Amino acid sequence: MHVMADVREADRRITQRAANHIPGGIGQLLSAVEETAESSKLWFGAAAVMIGLGSGRGRRSAVSGLAALVVAQVVSNGVGKQLVDRSRPPKEWIEHDEVEDRPDSSSFPSGHTAAAVAFTSAVAPAWPLAAVLCAVPAAALALERVQSDAHYPSDVAAGALIGFGSAWLIRRAPRLLQHLPKAPLSLLS
Repeated sequence: MHVMADVREADRRITQRAANHIPGGIGQLLSAVEETAESSKLWFGAAAVMIGLGSGRGRRSAVSGLAALVVAQVVSNGVGKQLVDRSRPPKEWIEHDEVEDRPDSSSFPSGHTAAAVAFTSAVAPAWPLAAVLCAVPAAALALERVQSDAHYPSDVAAGALIGFGSAWLIRRAPRLLQHLPKAPLSLLS
C-alpha cells in the first residue's frame, strides 16, 4: 500500500511541475503536436511519407507501425480504459487554461502515448532513422499529456509499456503463429 501512496505523490509532483513550469511557447508547441496526433493523424501521415520515400522498407515500416498502433489502441482504449476507471488529475493542480480541454474518459492508460510508442517502436527494426524522427513527436506527445493535465505520469508510463508491448507483438507475430498447433482437417470442414 505504501508503494501506491508513493506513486500517487510522484504523479502529483511531476504533473504540477510539468504543467506549471514549462514555458508558454513550449506548451503551445506541445499542444500543436497533440492536435496533430489526435485520432492518430500524425502516425498515418508518417506512414504515408514512409511509403512514398522508402519503397519496400518504407512499406514494411508503415505496415508494422500501423499494425502496432491498432493493437496499442485496442489494448489501451478498448481494454485498459474500460477496466480502470481513473479520474483525470484535479483541475486545481494546474494554473493554465488547457485543463478545460481534457477528455472525459478514464485517465489510465494514455492511449495517445500507447499509439505513439507502438508506431515508433514497430518502425525501428526496418527503418531506424525514421523511428528516430518519429521519436521526437512521440516524446513531445507523452510530455504534453502530463503538461496539459490530461494524464498522470503513471498513465503515460503505462501507455508507453503498452506501446512497446504492441510493437513487440507485431514483430513476433509471424514467428508465434508458426508455433501454433495445426488444426485437424476435420475441424475445418
